[in-house]
Amino acid sequence: MTGCDVSGGGDRGDHGRAAAERLLKRWSAAVRDRDESAYLAAVDPAAEGYRAERRRVFASLASVPLASWEYRLVRTGGFAPAAGDGRRLAAQVELRYRLAGYDSAPVSAALRLTLVRRDGGWYVAGQDAGGGGAQLWEQGEVTVVRGRRGIVLGVGQDPQRLRAVADLVDRAVPDVDGAWRGPWAERVVVEMPASLDRMAALLGAPAANYRGIAAVTTGEVGGGPAAPADRIIVNPEAYGALGDFGRRIVLTHETAHVATRARTSAATPLWLSEGFADWAAYRATGRTARQAAPELAAALEAGSAPRELPEDADFGFTGEAGRLARAYEGGWLACRMIAERWGEERLVAFYAAVGARKKRAGAVDGALREVLGVSAGEFTQQWRRYVTDAF
Repeated sequence: MTGCDVSGGGDRGDHGRAAAERLLKRWSAAVRDRDESAYLAAVDPAAEGYRAERRRVFASLASVPLASWEYRLVRTGGFAPAAGDGRRLAAQVELRYRLAGYDSAPVSAALRLTLVRRDGGWYVAGQDAGGGGAQLWEQGEVTVVRGRRGIVLGVGQDPQRLRAVADLVDRAVPDVDGAWRGPWAERVVVEMPASLDRMAALLGAPAANYRGIAAVTTGEVGGGPAAPADRIIVNPEAYGALGDFGRRIVLTHETAHVATRARTSAATPLWLSEGFADWAAYRATGRTARQAAPELAAALEAGSAPRELPEDADFGFTGEAGRLARAYEGGWLACRMIAERWGEERLVAFYAAVGARKKRAGAVDGALREVLGVSAGEFTQQWRRYVTDAF
């Protein structure tokens, strides 16, 4: 078993970097070729625990349809002594991969690896668990279920449950397409880990942030049509507590985020992005305001009508649950009002006009004047009256 030889025996400076790059290139090819022997040959023979972990991860990838897979060396740290005559090297690495049929550009994840030189060869000896880059297949064997419009990857989930998710995605995509009316990939990638804690690990945040949240969508906003497909990450616990209708709404809402991602930017307030996603989800359901916005209805009955559109901070996953629900409901009613009074095409045009701006300041007011012909103050007044009249 041999690692990546360093030309001339050198292991410092450019020689060390070149050796690391050759090692990572070979490791990448082993994943693409589905060659377990070559994959494990790149792992430090002395790191028994890590080798066992990598063997499990490689097996977990067996059903995942990969179009590409590449480890890219970003930078290296200093050398440190290792056992025997070896040397240890810290490496910051970027994993870039594409799912066949779903990603038009690579998804990227940052990793921190430890590389070691031993007996004249270089090996991967470990990975910093807190270094980011967590992927579903690190958590166990991946089950893959394909639908007409999407793919569902699950760990620790019954295949029938994943099939039900895929069926809902097949319904969600045409529903969102009818609401958005703009170009998008029309394909969805869903990941369902085994638990809330595993979901939080994928997102790199505390589990408390997502307790009660059925799903979130990841991905860069404003990425354009060549950007990789976003991931809808499902919280199996909160999602499982929903009925059939609630699950349909959740997956349609998240699919709307996938569709609008290229037209969403730092200028887009959350009341608009979340409100549009809810509008797309409820648009064809026939649900009344009282059915879809119970928290706002209760607030109005208690004499506490909203005065301003929801702020971004109101959408925080932590804090009082009613505030979060009222924020979503207020954004939904704002988008529903635009669709009813100005038309659905104007709502889409307004969304795109806000997202086309680079900065938040003045973006909404400018788009309101340009697309709807009202000022921000006039729009807020109309929204307040609309909310009151809706219940």
